Amino acid sequence: MIQRSWKIGGIALLAYVFWTTFTVPLGPGLLEFRHLERESNVDDSAQASSEYELIGLGTHWSTHQKDLSVVIRKKSQMASLPVKEIIDDTHAIIGLNLPDTVPSRSWDILINHPIDGTLFLQNGLFLNESLVDESVEMEPIALNEFTANLPHHFPFQPRIFETIRNLMLHVPMWFTMFLLMGIAFVASIRHLSQTKNATNLYDLRAEAGVQVGMFFGVLGLLTGSLWARYTWGAWWVDDPQLNGALVTVLVYAGYLILRGSVEDKRLAAQLAAVYNLFAFVILIILLMVLPRFTESLHPGKGGNPGFNSYDLDSSLRAVFYPAVLGWMLLGTWMYRIRLQSTQLNHKFLRLNNL
Repeated sequence: MIQRSWKIGGIALLAYVFWTTFTVPLGPGLLEFRHLERESNVDDSAQASSEYELIGLGTHWSTHQKDLSVVIRKKSQMASLPVKEIIDDTHAIIGLNLPDTVPSRSWDILINHPIDGTLFLQNGLFLNESLVDESVEMEPIALNEFTANLPHHFPFQPRIFETIRNLMLHVPMWFTMFLLMGIAFVASIRHLSQTKNATNLYDLRAEAGVQVGMFFGVLGLLTGSLWARYTWGAWWVDDPQLNGALVTVLVYAGYLILRGSVEDKRLAAQLAAVYNLFAFVILIILLMVLPRFTESLHPGKGGNPGFNSYDLDSSLRAVFYPAVLGWMLLGTWMYRIRLQSTQLNHKFLRLNNL
């Protein structure tokens, strides 16, 4: 009953993960603040005001148009910009009427809206022709604060966009591979601690753990390559995390090749067990140690902030944690099936003296 319950629980978790991953909408965000090559017509007493097009994703600017406010900010300096026209939910024309001398060329864009809440575009505005004087003080403004009034949604992240859903597939697969390779590592230690005449059960456990772990490792590489294509513009980049993952999979492929290249099964088991110990140490070094001390595009590596510190909010946690547990339960189930299959195969060979 207990064995059946955790299997049913794993299936239920993965069903929930897949349903929410592909049905929960992405939250609103800002894509671009681009200059329009025209100037508005004003009288001679006023300075010409440039116009910019503000582009959003998943925003709702057509609703409560009068409450949309746009602000540029640099540290404590802020300036309000006039909203000239709301084209649709995701496009608006914004005026820019600033003095000739400003405290900075680069500015962040902030908007406030009753439905979308506060949205942020880092370094969205760069002033080429303005004079810069850091001592200039701009008049303080009052910013209307709104709390987002939206249903359950995933957070908007620049450059990631909709591909943030892959977080529930790619990362848990590597967690599952770590679990299975850890099971194989412990089994290899137990095998080496046995007497020569002892049963080879631990050797079979190590073999099954590596075989299923390799499956999840290859899936992790494929989902990671697909993610890289849509976020970094290439199927593969020279990144220590990516390279380390590939080397790790190749090292464990060597484990399987070693088992099949030695005719003496007892000797093959002993060699494979020793090899597996070094393979697990290499896995830890390549995927957990080295990426943290080298520059990497991956979150949480080389000074790059991790998901848990800047965008793993409650909406993602509600799906990501069940995804990790669900994939681990599935991997454990597959490991048990593979172990039983291997045991039956070995028993059949012994009975037939093969």
